[in-house]
Amino acid sequence: MAPQRAWMETSRDGGGAWLVTAGGRWDLEGAGALSGDLNRVRPDARGTAVRIDLGSLDTLDTVGALLIARLAERLKGEGHAVEVAPIRPEHAPLFEAVRTAAVTPPVQHERAHPIIDMLERTGRATVEALREGVDLLSFLGLITITMGRILVRPRRLRLTSVMFHIEQTGLNALPILGLLSFLIGVVMAFQGADQLRRFGADIYVVNLLGISILRELGILMTAIIVAGRSGSAFTAQIGTMKVNQEVDAISTLGLDPVELLVVPRALALIVTLPLLAFYADLMGLFGGAVMSYFVLDISFGQFLRQLQFAVGPGALAVGLVKAPVFALVIAMVGCYEGLKVSGSAESVGRLTTKSVVESIFLVMVLDALFSVLFSFLGV
Repeated sequence: MAPQRAWMETSRDGGGAWLVTAGGRWDLEGAGALSGDLNRVRPDARGTAVRIDLGSLDTLDTVGALLIARLAERLKGEGHAVEVAPIRPEHAPLFEAVRTAAVTPPVQHERAHPIIDMLERTGRATVEALREGVDLLSFLGLITITMGRILVRPRRLRLTSVMFHIEQTGLNALPILGLLSFLIGVVMAFQGADQLRRFGADIYVVNLLGISILRELGILMTAIIVAGRSGSAFTAQIGTMKVNQEVDAISTLGLDPVELLVVPRALALIVTLPLLAFYADLMGLFGGAVMSYFVLDISFGQFLRQLQFAVGPGALAVGLVKAPVFALVIAMVGCYEGLKVSGSAESVGRLTTKSVVESIFLVMVLDALFSVLFSFLGV
């Protein structure tokens, strides 16, 4: 005997609950015609218990199970206690799978308060920054261990790679660094002359230039330029290698990516940044001397004599002693972000930008800490 077409009826059972009985062939062909009847099943009172009886089903497929599951979820959403029983053992696994996969609870879209939302974003950003700081400290420890291993076995150091990066980060950076440092000196001399001329203290422009450039501006401008130029290049180079799976290939060959990619860049930057800072100091002072000659009629001889009187070797040392620390931070952040790149070009661009921002931020923080330390020591 062929199974009946899908049918459904509602009634009350002996306990006062609503009873929804389904039977026949609840499949794609038979159950679709009953979707309208299912929408009209509404118990007369809120909170009424509803029992859906599937014991009379002859056939059940995904369509029928989905219709019954949606009915049960709608009734639950209206405040009714719904029970699906009895159900044949051969139908139960399909019905549970469909109800779990296809029927989702209604999502309550509550508009968060702006202050709560701001606090949430601030907290999330703070936790992420702390996690990033811990990861950077861990990476610094890894670099330190690798450098210590190279000191024990100097033959492991790849001098060719170090010299190549010295050329890229140092020699090739001279034109842009020299131009910007010269212009900074020009601007500072012009602004200082405009203010000091009012008090007849034109000659003290030399003091202003010497102290500010040698102690702070020279090394700070150099570190910022190197972070934007070389730090971003480190991230882009290593990130591109990650995308092309070259870093994975290095590890597969039994080589250490930190020793091969990170240490040569860090050592090169530690060597070149003090030299670049000294060069930037000279160009900044030269720019100030040129502007002082044309604006204040201070000859180059007068400028050098006043500079010798205003600042001593300690001012230059205060600036240059920061250079190796800044260099290590810039190289560390650039290489760390490059090794974090995932397999997409978008990730390379995003982390390159992030490395520049982080490097400059850390350089500024360290410069402030150095200033506090030197002030405490009376340097």
